[in-house]
Amino acid sequence: MNVDLSGHYGYGRILRTMIPSVVMVVVASVYSIVDGFFVSNLVGATPFAAINLIWPVIMLVGGVGMMIGSGGSALVSKILGQKRPQRANEVFSMLIKAGAMTGLLLSVVCILLLPMIIRSLGAVGELADQCYTYGLILLLGLPFYILQTAFWSLLMAAEKPSLGTWMTIASGAMNIVLDALLIIVFGWGLAGAAVATVAGMALGALYPMWYFSREREGACLRLTKCRLERRPLLKACSNGLSEYVTNVALSIVGICYNIQLMNYIGEGGIVAYGIVMYVAYVFAAVFIGYNIFITPVAGFNYGAQDHTELKSLLRKSLVIVFALGTVMTLFSELTADWAASVFVGYDRELTELTAHAFRLYMLSFLIYGFNQFVSAWFTALGNGVISAICSFTHTLVFEILCIFTFPLFLGLDGIWLAVDFADVLTLAVTITFLLRYRRRYGY
Repeated sequence: MNVDLSGHYGYGRILRTMIPSVVMVVVASVYSIVDGFFVSNLVGATPFAAINLIWPVIMLVGGVGMMIGSGGSALVSKILGQKRPQRANEVFSMLIKAGAMTGLLLSVVCILLLPMIIRSLGAVGELADQCYTYGLILLLGLPFYILQTAFWSLLMAAEKPSLGTWMTIASGAMNIVLDALLIIVFGWGLAGAAVATVAGMALGALYPMWYFSREREGACLRLTKCRLERRPLLKACSNGLSEYVTNVALSIVGICYNIQLMNYIGEGGIVAYGIVMYVAYVFAAVFIGYNIFITPVAGFNYGAQDHTELKSLLRKSLVIVFALGTVMTLFSELTADWAASVFVGYDRELTELTAHAFRLYMLSFLIYGFNQFVSAWFTALGNGVISAICSFTHTLVFEILCIFTFPLFLGLDGIWLAVDFADVLTLAVTITFLLRYRRRYGY
């Protein structure tokens, strides 16, 4: 399905158009869980803990792709709204080139620092060895991860969201098949899971590059010869800064959770948190997918100075994100026991711990979607600073503060409830910014 960024978006058109982006990110989140499922049930608890311990580090550096993609999507869409297609192609191509170069550089640096990173996470013995195995292979594939996540947003600006959906499904299928083959048949264990993940990332990065390197009927963007330009690159990165801050913050928060849980209950706590986060990533992916859709649409209308449509998009988006958050929260409360048993049903005590954590943590989704949408809204309007502040205050300020203070009063439950209170505090910040900038942006 192709989309047109222009024109009026009613509820029906919004829901139809958002589906490819939402499915794309949700499927990507689901296949990232596949490693955990196979490893937990077929390899063991310690390798599963290793995945959950090192994955936040991969997210921290890989978030550069989301920054380039989301910020670049808003910028490219705005240029298209100004009726400058050739310039849009040049900026689009430059962003992909910058993402590839950044991925290669970060891969080399992080591989050199990997032993130090693992020690700083507190991993020792077998856990440290497993972290190194999984982390090394994932870092070798880091350029693919960055390009894949950059394309998630840029495909919407190219009016080709369905391409991202099908590529994500294909990548996920490859990951699942290779997980089964490499872990079950060849017995590669954790290394097999890592290779399967990198293979899926490579497919998700390389096929879009091939697709946009050729003239395509109906495609408004294509890869062309370009040079690195400081101003548009910095503009794209500043626009997408909130998305990068979100990834960095999630990584840092994940590390903080692991530290606290190791102190309170040990390796079992890391396993429980990892399972909770697997489901949380899927839920969050719905909002990420919606924001991938809404950012270029709002950016296009802002570039065209269609304030009536901006107001309409804002009102309808708020209704949709609140409805989604309510459904997700109810669903998570009803399925907590089942979700825990899928991963650790072989251990009754660990299953009960995970289900309890699940019910407390998932209450945050009543508000989470609104806070993330407001951040994406300001990205679409080209105000990356406000967007970043919304993300920064939620995770790097409120959530970390709650992680380390709430357990002093509430014990282990204080760790699981930290995100809920962080979202409540962030709600006050996002509402304030949304109201304060209404006149400036005309929504």
